[in-house]
Amino acid sequence: MDERRALAATAVRAVETADRARTNWTDADRAWASRAAAEVVGADAPPAQFVGRRAQLALERLAQRGHPVARLAGAWRWRGWVGSVIIAAAFVVGAAADAVGGVHRINVLHSPVLPLLVWNLAVYAVLAAGFVVRYGEPGAPGPLRRAVAWIAGVTRHPRGAAAADTDSAARALAAFATDWTARATPLYAARAARILHAAAAALALGVIAGLYVRGLVFEYRATWESTFLDAPAVRAILAAAYWPGARLLGVAVPDAAQIAAIRAPASENAALWLHLMAATLLMVVIVPRVALAAGVALVERHRAEHLSDDLGDPYFARLLRGFRPGTAQVRVVPYSYTAEPAALASLEALLARALGGNVALAVATPVAYGDEDMAARALDADARVPVIALFSATATPEPEAHGRFLEALAAHARPLVVVVDEAALNARWRDEPGKREERRALWSDATARQRVAPVFVDLLAPDADAAETALDAALDGSHA
Repeated sequence: MDERRALAATAVRAVETADRARTNWTDADRAWASRAAAEVVGADAPPAQFVGRRAQLALERLAQRGHPVARLAGAWRWRGWVGSVIIAAAFVVGAAADAVGGVHRINVLHSPVLPLLVWNLAVYAVLAAGFVVRYGEPGAPGPLRRAVAWIAGVTRHPRGAAAADTDSAARALAAFATDWTARATPLYAARAARILHAAAAALALGVIAGLYVRGLVFEYRATWESTFLDAPAVRAILAAAYWPGARLLGVAVPDAAQIAAIRAPASENAALWLHLMAATLLMVVIVPRVALAAGVALVERHRAEHLSDDLGDPYFARLLRGFRPGTAQVRVVPYSYTAEPAALASLEALLARALGGNVALAVATPVAYGDEDMAARALDADARVPVIALFSATATPEPEAHGRFLEALAAHARPLVVVVDEAALNARWRDEPGKREERRALWSDATARQRVAPVFVDLLAPDADAAETALDAALDGSHA
């Protein structure tokens, strides 16, 4: 999933996970987002495309409602102009650097070139040492990288985000901030590194441009002066500093006698020195920095295009179960039990939450006790339609009856989910919680042979959060 879709998916996930009560983002909103995304991308689209498109649609609607998470997502979108401005500013600073001495004189020991060379060589050493220490693993961004990220808005909070008017919105903001920071930090570190490498190259290019432009309209004279250094020492320093440029140009750095001859107040035409400086900056700064920027750009691009690929997460698994146009059909097969209309309506609502879209129940005629082998008749031809085996918790599970019923369904139905309705049990033994635990243990043992975990829920007074979690786990396990 690319960066823009991953940002939207992370934001919407925070909202949908935090708003368990469906106050700000209702079941109808969630179903609409899934349905609309499925219709846009088509049934044959890759799962990541569906998830990303659904998130974008949902985030647009949340933004229309002024949800703080949508505002925060907008503030955290990368601003591409930041990199261009930083690189252009570096070039301007380099071109404007006029630390070349007095009036039209270049002090070959005191120019913007030597400090720039030393700084870049130090950066290369730090990068190499860090790479060896981390064995190529990405490290935490330094202060310069963090500054670039801050300028682009990574750490900005939209106005009014802190004043969330509901607890669910505040929880969503916190979850979004934590999740997105963890996901995006490696990407933004690579992006900041790419910009800083390009800016360093632009700075050196600006210095070269400034020197040559000034050299075209003025005659610069090269000289040097020092309190402590003599001509041989200065020659050794300049020979080491400008060796790359001298090799590129095929010329030699002037010898000690020539260096002594231009000691202040003497001087000479600075053309050779300008060429040496420019060629050295090209070899030591511009070429390596451009190469580093290109390499980091590849890393950045890969990370930006694969920012969120964990679609096996329970949240995304729920969304993908609802990846279908129209209404999801669910077959309910009760065993020796007739559910009340209110209980079936509650089951339909819970399944809609778990399946991530609109759900229509097709309730079969209850299978009578002793008629277990005929359970398969209640199933549809489409084996992909989820099947709910519905029991009442007041019944005592028997391997010869309930077990055979589940075997008959399991032979033809995948996914198969076992739901045990505790409404009648709670009404009868509400003050005896031990009785409910005993029944749950019996049902868990009875369904273990089919390798399914029963979902226990009072369909007349359901705990929606607990039921949704249990149904999620059951639906995931039923595909195994």
